[in-house]
Amino acid sequence: MEIPGNYDFQKVEEKWYKYWMENNFFHSEPDNRDAYTIVIPPPNVTGVLHMGHMLNNTIQDILVRRARMKGKNACWVPGTDHASIATEAKVVAKLKNQGIDKYDLSRDEFLKHAWDWTHKHGGIILEQLKKLGASCDWERTCFTMDEERSKSVIKVFVDLYNKGLIYRGVRMVNWDPQAKTAVSDEEVIYKEEQSKLYYIKYKIEGAADEWVTIATTRPETILGDTAVCVNPNDNRYKRLKGKRVLVPLINRSIPVIEDDYVEMEFGTGCLKITPAHDINDYEIGLRHNLEIIDTFNDNGTLSEKAEILIGTDRFEARKKIIPMLEKSGNLVKDEEYKNKIGYSERTDVVIEPKLSTQWFLAMEKLAKPALESVESGEITFHPAKFKNLYRHWMTNLKDWCISRQLWWGHQIPVFYLNDGSYVVAETPEDALLLAKEKTGNQSLTMNDLKQDEDVLDTWASSWLWPISVFGGVTDPDNKEIQYYYPTSDLVTAPDIIFFWVARMIMAGYYLRGKEPYRNVYFTGMVRDKLRRKMSKSLGNSPDPLNLISEYGADGVRVGMLFCSPAGGDLLFDESLPEQGRNFSVKIWNAFRLVKNWEIDEKIQQPLHSQLAIEWFRSKLASVSIEMDNHFDKFRISDALMLLYTTIRDDFSSWLLETVKPEYQQPIDKKTYFELIELFDNVLHLLHPFMPFISEEIWQMLSPRKDGESIMISQMPVFEKFNPDILADFEDVKETITGIRNIRKANNIPYKTRVALMVNVGTKGYQPKFDPVLMKMGSLSKIEIVNEDAKGAVSFRVKTSVFFVDLGQNIDVDEEIKKLNEELNYTKGFLKGVDKKLGNEKFVKNAPESVVDLERKKKADAEEKIRVLEERIEALK
Repeated sequence: MEIPGNYDFQKVEEKWYKYWMENNFFHSEPDNRDAYTIVIPPPNVTGVLHMGHMLNNTIQDILVRRARMKGKNACWVPGTDHASIATEAKVVAKLKNQGIDKYDLSRDEFLKHAWDWTHKHGGIILEQLKKLGASCDWERTCFTMDEERSKSVIKVFVDLYNKGLIYRGVRMVNWDPQAKTAVSDEEVIYKEEQSKLYYIKYKIEGAADEWVTIATTRPETILGDTAVCVNPNDNRYKRLKGKRVLVPLINRSIPVIEDDYVEMEFGTGCLKITPAHDINDYEIGLRHNLEIIDTFNDNGTLSEKAEILIGTDRFEARKKIIPMLEKSGNLVKDEEYKNKIGYSERTDVVIEPKLSTQWFLAMEKLAKPALESVESGEITFHPAKFKNLYRHWMTNLKDWCISRQLWWGHQIPVFYLNDGSYVVAETPEDALLLAKEKTGNQSLTMNDLKQDEDVLDTWASSWLWPISVFGGVTDPDNKEIQYYYPTSDLVTAPDIIFFWVARMIMAGYYLRGKEPYRNVYFTGMVRDKLRRKMSKSLGNSPDPLNLISEYGADGVRVGMLFCSPAGGDLLFDESLPEQGRNFSVKIWNAFRLVKNWEIDEKIQQPLHSQLAIEWFRSKLASVSIEMDNHFDKFRISDALMLLYTTIRDDFSSWLLETVKPEYQQPIDKKTYFELIELFDNVLHLLHPFMPFISEEIWQMLSPRKDGESIMISQMPVFEKFNPDILADFEDVKETITGIRNIRKANNIPYKTRVALMVNVGTKGYQPKFDPVLMKMGSLSKIEIVNEDAKGAVSFRVKTSVFFVDLGQNIDVDEEIKKLNEELNYTKGFLKGVDKKLGNEKFVKNAPESVVDLERKKKADAEEKIRVLEERIEALK
C-alpha cells in the first residue's frame, strides 16, 4: 500500500470521527457486561470550549476509551446546563441592544427569546468536543431544562417539601444587584481590597453638644440605621445607656443598645446597626426587636426609605454622602483599611446583604450520609487532599437558598391562592386539586391560582444529573438506572466541590440510597507558564480549536497531559501540544519504516532479532501492568509519560534499530510479523490517549474488515513477563551506549567494526545478548579477558569492564584523565553514603529497606573504585 510521507492529522481526524459516528461505536445499551459510566460535568449551554474543558474532557475520554477496550460496556453521557444567571444575563443584554427592557415583556415573551437564544447558541460546545475526539454517547445528550430533567427537578422539589425539608422563610441572603437575584453562600467570591474606614459622629438626642462616634466602611448605609450598639462591659459608654442618638443628615432618632457582639477594640467600640443590610446587624436586630429599614432597591440604587439620594447607585451614593457629612460636620476622619468584599461568582458585582423571602432546603439530614460515604472510602477522592476540604464544608453547612429571582430556569412548583396560602404540586392540575382539598372550595379554577415567580437555583437541577440522565427520578426502577447507576468515575474541577460534587452525593443517597459515583478525580486549574490563571483579559488563553487546527487533536490531548499532575495546576505552554504533534510524527515514521521493509520468507530469524523481540514483549507486559497501577491511582499523566518514553526510546530506538535489516536488505518473515503484533499492542495501549493516529495506523497495519476499529477491539492480555530479561537488557543498552560514546569521541564511523573485550564481573554482562551487542555496536568480535586490555579505551557497566580496541588511536593521557574524574566523583559519592550510614539516628529510625539500599550503594561504589584504580594502574 502507498503510505503518505507526511501524517495529515486534519484529514485523518475528520475521516475516523465520521467512521466512529456512522458505526455507532459510542452508543451503549444495557447488556450482560460490567458497566463503566461517566456523566459529563454539563457545561453552560451557551458556552464555548476553553482550556479547562479541554483538560477535563480529554481525561474523561481516556478513561472511557480504556474501559471500552478493557471489555466494559462504556457509557459517557454528554449534556449541557441551562445556567440560569449566565444565560438570562446574555438574553437581557441582547434585548437591551435591541432597545427592549426585560420588564416590558411578559414572562412567556421573555422565555421565547431565551429559548431562541439557547437553540441558536446551545450545543456549540458539544460540537467542539467532537473535534477533540470525545467518544460520548451523543444519542443520550441531555439538557438540564429538557422535558425529562425538568420533570425530575420538579418531582424532587415536591417530594422534599412534603417531607419537610424545603421551607419558605425571610432570611438575610446574598443579593446580586445586577442579576437581581439571591445567590447561595457558595456563589460568593471574597476578594481582599483596599477600602476606607469612615469615622462618623452621631449627636446624642437632647444633649447640647454631646456626640458618639462610629466607624464604618459603608457610610451610604447609615440611612438605614435603627440603633447604635456598645458592649455592656465598655466603661467608656456607660453614660449612653438608655439614651438615643440622631442619624446624620436625616435626624432619625434611634436607641443606644448594649450587646456582647461589639468588639471594644475595633474602631471606636461603638457600632451602627443596620438590620436590613448586614447579617450580623440583622441578628442583633432580632435580639433587640429593632425596626428594619431597607434603603436599597433590588438593582442596588437607594430606595425611598433612604429619604435622600433616592435612585442613586449605592457606590455613587457613597461618593456623594461623604461631602454631605463633611458639610454637616458629622465626618470626623477617614483612614485606609483592608477588608474582604463578597462578589457574585456569576456577574462579578459586589454582593449586597438583603432581607428577602426565599425558599430553603434544610441540609443537615442530607449531609450526614454524604459525609460518611467519603470518610469511609465508599467514595474516593483523587487526590485525597480534597477530602479535608470536603469535610470542612460538610461540617459547616448552612441551609441552601434554592430560589432565584429569575425567569429562565425551573419555575418553583408553588401555587398561591388569593388569601396568600399556597399548595405545592408537580403540575397546575395537581395544584388545583390540592387547593380544592385544602380550602374545601370545589368551585376554584386555575384563575384562582398563581405560580411562584421565582425559579430554582441551577444547581438544584444538576445535583440530580447522575440519576436524571437515566430517568431514575421519574422511573426509579427502569433498567437503565438499575444498570448504569452508581456511575463509575467523576472528573471535575475542585472549585465546584461544594456546588456540585457534594450535592450530587447528597441527592444520590437521598433518592437511591447509593453513592452517585465511586471515584472523583479533581483536575487542576489551567495556568500559563507564569502561573497566571488563563483569562481573556490577560490575553494568555489560547483558543482550543486553533490549537487543534495547528497541532492536531492527538497532539493537544497529550500536550495537556504532559503537564497535568493529578490535582495540581497545569502550567500550559504551546510547546507542549507541539511536542505532542512531534510524537505523532515519530510514531508515523516508525510505521512507515516497518511497512516499507521487504519480506523474504526464506531467511531465518537472526538471533539478535529474536532476543530483541523477547525483551520487548516482556517490556510491554511490564509497562501494561505499571500503567494499570497508575490508572488505578488516577495518575493518568504518569501512565502517559511511561508509554511515551517506552514508544520513543524502547520501541522506536532500541527495538526497531535492533531488528532493522541492513541497508536495502529484506527482513525475515518471523521477525516482521512478530514486530507487527508488538506494534499492534503498542497502538492499543496508546489509543485512549491518541485515538486518531492509533486508528489510522491500526487500520493499515494488517488487513481489516469494514466495521472494525481499534476502539472496540480488546486491550492485549500479556503473558507473565521476565524481570531478569528486562534488567539484563538495561545492561545491554548501557553497554551499547558506552561503545557508541567511544566511537563518537574518537571519530570512528559505524561501518568500521571494532573488537570488544570484556573483563566479566559479577554483574553487567550477559553473554546471551552478544548477538545484540554485535549488531548494535557494529563489532568484529567479543572476547572475554581476565585482565585489563592494553591500548584500549574502557568503560564500566556495574562490575564488568568493557574495552574497545582502538589500535594506535587511543590517547592514554586523556583516558587516564577521564578515569580519574570518574574515580574522584565515586569517592565523593562513597563519602556521602558513609556519612549517612555513620549516623546512628538514621540507621536506627529509617526503614530497613532504605538502610539496605544505602549499604548496597556503598558496596557498589567500593567495587567501582577498585575497578577504576586497577584500570588507571594498567594504563600507566
